[in-house]
Amino acid sequence: MRRSVSEEQVAALPDDLPDLWRRIFAARGVIASELDTGLRSMLPVSALEGTAEAAERFARARHNNEKVLIVGDFDADGATATAVMMTCLRQWGFTDPDYLVPDRVRFGYGLSAELVAAAAESAPDLLVTVDNGISSIAGVAAAAECGIDVIVTDHHLPGDELPQAAVIVNPNAPGSSFPSKALAGVGVAFYVMAATGQRLAADGLVNADAARTVVADCLDLVAIGTIADLVPLDHNNRVLVTQGLARIRSGRARAGITALFAAAGRRAADAVPADIGFGVAPRHNPAGPHDDISVGIECLLGDAATAARHGEVLSRLNETRKQMQADMQAEAEVHLDRLLADLKGELPAAMCLYDPGWHQGVVGLVATRIKDQVNRPVIAFADSGDDGLLKGSGRSVRGVHLRDLLADVNADNPELIERFGGHAMAAGLSLRADRLEQFQECFARVATRQLDNIEDNQTVMTDGSLSPAELGLPLAEELRVAAPWGQGFPEPVFDGLFQLQMQKQVGERHLKLKLKPADGGRAIDAIAFNHPDLLPGDSGSECRVAYRLDVNEFRGSRSPQLVVEHIECV
Repeated sequence: MRRSVSEEQVAALPDDLPDLWRRIFAARGVIASELDTGLRSMLPVSALEGTAEAAERFARARHNNEKVLIVGDFDADGATATAVMMTCLRQWGFTDPDYLVPDRVRFGYGLSAELVAAAAESAPDLLVTVDNGISSIAGVAAAAECGIDVIVTDHHLPGDELPQAAVIVNPNAPGSSFPSKALAGVGVAFYVMAATGQRLAADGLVNADAARTVVADCLDLVAIGTIADLVPLDHNNRVLVTQGLARIRSGRARAGITALFAAAGRRAADAVPADIGFGVAPRHNPAGPHDDISVGIECLLGDAATAARHGEVLSRLNETRKQMQADMQAEAEVHLDRLLADLKGELPAAMCLYDPGWHQGVVGLVATRIKDQVNRPVIAFADSGDDGLLKGSGRSVRGVHLRDLLADVNADNPELIERFGGHAMAAGLSLRADRLEQFQECFARVATRQLDNIEDNQTVMTDGSLSPAELGLPLAEELRVAAPWGQGFPEPVFDGLFQLQMQKQVGERHLKLKLKPADGGRAIDAIAFNHPDLLPGDSGSECRVAYRLDVNEFRGSRSPQLVVEHIECV
């Protein structure tokens, strides 16, 4: 199905923009003022409520040589947000700032009271949460009892009650008028550090130009965390990501970025990996990295030699995680087949899966894979190791807000869920193991109310056709670097008729093709990933193809290539 674009939307974009690009941008709701992705078009730092108060508290900590402890989170967004704050605080002369990543088995998610007790052993004066904390009512209260101030920086949706922190910075907090509700946790950390740099410069503690440079140099981290967390790429996020990717592509990114991409098996100039090893058994680690989160953060903060060493460790951890994920996914598919058999093939509105052998660090990835198969909200559970408590990680589909679903379950059954939090597409929760069946029933019942909102994931949306002249390297290069494509701002997909000239299987699951536009022009190479079967048509058959136009790099040469999203002989 082709994306609909009104003539008014197209006409509102600049006349000097090529027609194809006007069509692409108009289909994504872009207006003329949003074409500028320079830093000057970023929403002002002062527009995010709480940044001035947070900066004032940081400045007081700097004046008084207070100990600051960053409480991170165990995913790419939390890790990059931690690295942003640690980078800035170290360069601005704070006294031995440190970070802590909670062991999810011992402490669960966010700033729990138990985590505060562990953190208090190092006697911090100020705790700062990144990518978490908005639901940490008990943890913030425990910190207050210990005489520790807390600054909460988060982007998740709050519950009915807010923590009594010294400062809360969250674009989704009640009453916030900040226009970009899609800011990731690392984006919030970036805004807070930008405000802090301004305040320190005003107090004469740092040079203003140097402070701006320190913050701007963190944009590579902001780009990675923003893309990896799958937040919508609204205009403000596109500004942040564009600027960060420009630093990565130009070789101006920190050494740790290159090491992380090498660990993920990707070139930093080409793509940001969403799963770069983060997620397996993080631990409180003030002494040195022993787990993937701490290794990742130390990698981001280190020099070239340190980053390379940690990158090798992260690569090994990533392989372990991938194997663990593959095993758990296979088990989840067995669970799914049994469930569908019991239901006689009729899908419920939402699904829960559990296996006592699953690892809670990878259940989110399992939920993602199953969600993609069934196009339903899915929560995968694992034992927490805490006296019969289960930890669940959920992923949703377009049209269904997962955190709101959990809030509805909680409203209908106030004692059922121990804790929950998250946002539209991803959320986490904990509950007693003996209440899993009750939760499954309640979750499916509540989700049924939104069943009609689930968008069809079998429809491939395209931006129309390309002429034979457009199917070349120049446009492929432009598409690669033109905009940060991602969540809520999809990469252009085109469709058209082609003659099948050649096909062969490559690897175990991919199909290599040579296709010639049906209306003339030269043949072009194409690749259909995860398409292990040959097409039924013979050479010369006509095919309908939905594709992305990309650049194929091989032995130093670059050529245009179609990446097939869907293909069928007609």
